[in-house]
Amino acid sequence: MALAELYSRGKLTIDRLLGGGTLRAKATRGAAFLGGGSVAEQAIRFARNMVLTRLLAPGAFGAMAIVMAASAIVGTLTDVGSRSAVIQNPRGGETAYFNVGWWMEMGRAITMYVVIFAMAPWVAHFYGNPALSPLLRVTLLGTLFDGALSPRTILLQKEMKFGRWMVLNNGGAVCGVALTVILSFVLRDVWALAIGFCSENFFRCVLSYILCPGLPLLGWDGQAMRDLFKFSRAAFGLSFLNLVFSRTDVFVLGKLYSTTELGLYVMAVALVLTPASFVTNILGQSLFPAIAHLQDDRERVNRVLTEVTSWLVLFGLPCVVVIYLCGHSLLSIFYGARYVAGAGPLVVAAVVMLLNILNAAITCVFIGVGRPELHRLAVAASAIVMLVLIYPACKLLGIMGGQVAALIAIGASYTIQVLRIRGLTGLNLSVYARTFAMPLLLSGGLLAVGLGARFLGLATSPIDNVALVAGACVIAYALYVPTFFKTRQDPKAVTGD
Repeated sequence: MALAELYSRGKLTIDRLLGGGTLRAKATRGAAFLGGGSVAEQAIRFARNMVLTRLLAPGAFGAMAIVMAASAIVGTLTDVGSRSAVIQNPRGGETAYFNVGWWMEMGRAITMYVVIFAMAPWVAHFYGNPALSPLLRVTLLGTLFDGALSPRTILLQKEMKFGRWMVLNNGGAVCGVALTVILSFVLRDVWALAIGFCSENFFRCVLSYILCPGLPLLGWDGQAMRDLFKFSRAAFGLSFLNLVFSRTDVFVLGKLYSTTELGLYVMAVALVLTPASFVTNILGQSLFPAIAHLQDDRERVNRVLTEVTSWLVLFGLPCVVVIYLCGHSLLSIFYGARYVAGAGPLVVAAVVMLLNILNAAITCVFIGVGRPELHRLAVAASAIVMLVLIYPACKLLGIMGGQVAALIAIGASYTIQVLRIRGLTGLNLSVYARTFAMPLLLSGGLLAVGLGARFLGLATSPIDNVALVAGACVIAYALYVPTFFKTRQDPKAVTGD
């Protein structure tokens, strides 16, 4: 294909995705706004981690991981899903509805902090670390700031006004990250992390009243309360079950191993968790509102899900291969030689995160069409598998066991989600599975090049290894792009007819 023709097709595709006032264009522009802001935020967070791993001991990250995991228990038990309920409800843009949503969220934040304040000494005693008690009480002040966001901020997502939402969400995070780095040079201990985390929500709260001025109204509308509570009741328990899957490894590893070993594990997993969280946040903030707008048109819902999945797999599978080939090198370059011990968990975590992202796209459909309870079985399955496997896996495999258990758990959850979405929307599974074909070939070629270079003894230094694999990625995508655009223009490839 000539370069000019390739450019023309690429331009047409971009214009089709971003131009006009269609729902697809709004969602894509929103994803572009959110993506740009999140990329900037995550890049700054990544740079922060590179600095902090050289200023703070691994034990500081281990202690902070326990603090965040313990607080997450209370957060999920008190989660009422009010913000999602406002976005999903067709009347969510009315003052009565987002005002009720604010009171529900603020009540949850106050309850959460009171419980955390009371349970902090018990958590410290359980892990044999008295410093955890004040850390918990200071760090989780951020929950109060999160609950106090301006009530009108929810309209930014509801109405898909992602530009201001990006400034609010990512701007607050960037300010908090900057403060964390400054404090790390001064304090040189875990308190820099604790105060920095709390400050992120403080900055978001301040920005929310600047960008979306308006105070909550006293009292609430009874009908709005009943409507939002109906959605929240259907979603109740999902957050806690998700917590069991996502944080059980920290609880068990924190008890079995030292905070230093836990810190190595947490920071290694963070290398893929950070970009994965970025993608899942983008899905939740753009795909979910888009599905909510077209929730009655199941055919369009299926098309959107399949197209989104094709993009996720196109970039996700090669990333997994890159992590496998360069895990040791990446940890050595970014964090330092002592973090290379986390290479095993990092590789397994890359697979876990990819499945989790694909799972999140299906979850957006369940919630967007107002059926969050359909997600519960999959989450319960992952939680049960995690509870059964986590302890023996960690005992037998060391710190890598946490991610091995997570991989089996997310595999079970994803399988259930795919089967349930077929029953809900009539998704054609053969069309859905076809989105994996070319990315698998692309990833297989990349893996062959990397293993061949390793066999020949090429690129033995960390930087050379990363450069070689990155170059192979560029070549692989350059060869694949023409086929990808041709496939996107073939109606049979999209519809399966």
